[in-house]
Amino acid sequence: PLCQIKIKYKLPNFDLSLTFHLSSCCRITILLYGRSLLLSPCLSETPEARVLERAVLESRVREMEEENRQIRLQLSQLQGTAGQPADGGNYGNAAWGASADTGPEDVENTAEERANHTECPRSPTVLKCELIHVACVCAGHNASRDVVTLVKSILFHRKNPLHFHFITDAVANQILSSLFQSWMVPSVQVSFYDADELKSEVSWIPNKHYSGIYGLMKLTLTKALPSDLTKVIVLDTDITFATDIAELWAIFRKFTDKQVIGLVENQSDWYLGNLWKNHKPWPALGRGFNTGVILLYLERLRRIGWEQMWRLTAERELMSMLSTSLADQDIFNAFIKQNPVLVHQLPCFWNVQLSDHTRSEQCYTEVSDLKVIHWNSPKKLRVKNKHVEFFRNLYLTFLEYDGNLLRRELFGCPSHATSESVQLQGALEELDEDDQCYDFRRERITVHRVHLYFLQYEYTPTGDDTDVTLVAQLSMDRLQMLEAICKHWEGPISLALYMSDAEAQQFLRYAQASEVLKNRKNVGYHIVYKEGQFYPVNLVRNVALRNANTPYVFLADVDFLPMYGLYDYLRKSVVQLDMAHTKKALVVPAFETLRYRLSFPKSKAELLSMLDIGTLYTFRYHVWTKGHAPTNYAKWRTATTPYKVEWEADFEPYVVVKRDCPEYDQRFVGFGWNKVSHIMELDAQEYDLMVLPNAFMIHMPHAPSFDISKFRSSPGYRYCLQTLKEEFHQDLSRKYGAAALKYLTAQRNI
Repeated sequence: PLCQIKIKYKLPNFDLSLTFHLSSCCRITILLYGRSLLLSPCLSETPEARVLERAVLESRVREMEEENRQIRLQLSQLQGTAGQPADGGNYGNAAWGASADTGPEDVENTAEERANHTECPRSPTVLKCELIHVACVCAGHNASRDVVTLVKSILFHRKNPLHFHFITDAVANQILSSLFQSWMVPSVQVSFYDADELKSEVSWIPNKHYSGIYGLMKLTLTKALPSDLTKVIVLDTDITFATDIAELWAIFRKFTDKQVIGLVENQSDWYLGNLWKNHKPWPALGRGFNTGVILLYLERLRRIGWEQMWRLTAERELMSMLSTSLADQDIFNAFIKQNPVLVHQLPCFWNVQLSDHTRSEQCYTEVSDLKVIHWNSPKKLRVKNKHVEFFRNLYLTFLEYDGNLLRRELFGCPSHATSESVQLQGALEELDEDDQCYDFRRERITVHRVHLYFLQYEYTPTGDDTDVTLVAQLSMDRLQMLEAICKHWEGPISLALYMSDAEAQQFLRYAQASEVLKNRKNVGYHIVYKEGQFYPVNLVRNVALRNANTPYVFLADVDFLPMYGLYDYLRKSVVQLDMAHTKKALVVPAFETLRYRLSFPKSKAELLSMLDIGTLYTFRYHVWTKGHAPTNYAKWRTATTPYKVEWEADFEPYVVVKRDCPEYDQRFVGFGWNKVSHIMELDAQEYDLMVLPNAFMIHMPHAPSFDISKFRSSPGYRYCLQTLKEEFHQDLSRKYGAAALKYLTAQRNI
């Protein structure tokens, strides 16, 4: 034989024996737990037969990978090497890493492992802490959501540092940059590249594919990505990983000197040209290749003049084809048809294509075979496949997976510390864990993941600079209010939703099923993901406030319905009260009903009538009179012009202010003082509080929140809230000087 490997491991509970005879005509037998797996003998001396033999071997080895990992772990523990990584520091598809793939240079292996090495060529592995580069083209709100699921599936399995390269439009850039900045995943770098700067490279190509011009952007990666980046994995947004991406990265080491692109064969009959009469696809090699997963050897592509080569190919084929049907995939295939030596064909389990009428089922026989799932049908999760339920559940697992759990460190791999992470670590170290209010203080510095513009958002500014955005926050238990608010307020809305990953998906389905919500494009939905034991109400409010796009904001709560026509009335009031040149906060008087079904008043006169008969009440008059008493409801009944009121302790009205107003103080979480502190700061900055005579909003009844229950039942909660109040007063005094003393005096007089 050309090469022979013999390996034997003996443990008290089992024997493992491997015997590999690699020759021109060979059999390979693996004995495990007494079970024999016999691989077919080589059929001939042809290269194709050897490739087939190797593919069969690799397929079987992959099936045993997990068992092998457990065996090696037990071995290392028994032989006193429990402190070393069970896979010897190698990542990826390094099955039987201590045997056929382990050479004498692996000095960290045990003596028995070193004795089992071979002089046979080693299969590709990825070094511990080797940086893996991943590129993706992403445009728009929907694709940004898809990218998050893709990234979750990669992070879940990964063992290596990652660098994501996103070619994005302005929308996706805003969404993904804020998401990754707040996600703070260790050993993950993110770079963004402006798709607008690349459009001229591909805009001349007519394209019928639903992805539009962005479906051609992968052709430009040699130009878009840094010139010193040698290789990259390129993925579509509708990809789900079922294994460590390092296994895919390792395949670069299998490339011959001439190969520059790694692709999986197309699993549909598209390029065979037999799908319907007169079907004429672009030229392709055999069945062609699918470009949902690509290994690009950028260094080599630049060397052979890739940019000029694909352009010439596209120009020539477009003379007869007129347009592309499958975007970049058609051009890649036409290029490969002319240059087959440049492509490295990947096993099909690296891109299991779940579109209708594909041969994807031939790519796997067991769950362990699956590596990458590609939802490349416009039907997405509704695609026809006899195993689609399994694939769908795997996808939904990552869709709803708690992204906070993916913030784990890669042990043994140094992580570049960002300024944000250093600042956060410093703040954490300053906290006293013995402090009775430690949990409250910890919440203040918690960094929550934020996904801006979770749904499609479109806003066209008005030309008169008087536009007003309704700003509010909510959690899952207030979703039922959204449709009613949209019916009452036709202007732009900025909503921050505090939810888990799973709840965010429930909200998505709810919004997509609602005729009212899906027809409103001027509502920005921003997800703040749950973390910690408190509701960070002011942090969530600030997310909604920061992402309002109008000169003025109406700071409301989602439990209130604004009066019909309030949007137009507020815009007129902005002009009437010269808000552009003065510091004013316009107070919208608040009322409430205890009835779940209310005939909503259509005018101030109708509201006063309902107030007189007891259908409506001034807001919280029976439990928290001080909160809104300074509004002076008695004066409001007969007022016809705006009137000024003075700040009083615990005043917390709902106001219209300029968008650049002070943000809410994020130390206040859960119930208590979250709005009071904000109004106090507005007063400290000398905002005039002006009550609007013909505006009103009505609070709708709901069950008490969990946080108010904690406030009422926990002395510790109330103690910490009082402590935070005192600290807020001290900070206010330091910030505004003697003018802030009145707040401390007012509080002591209560």
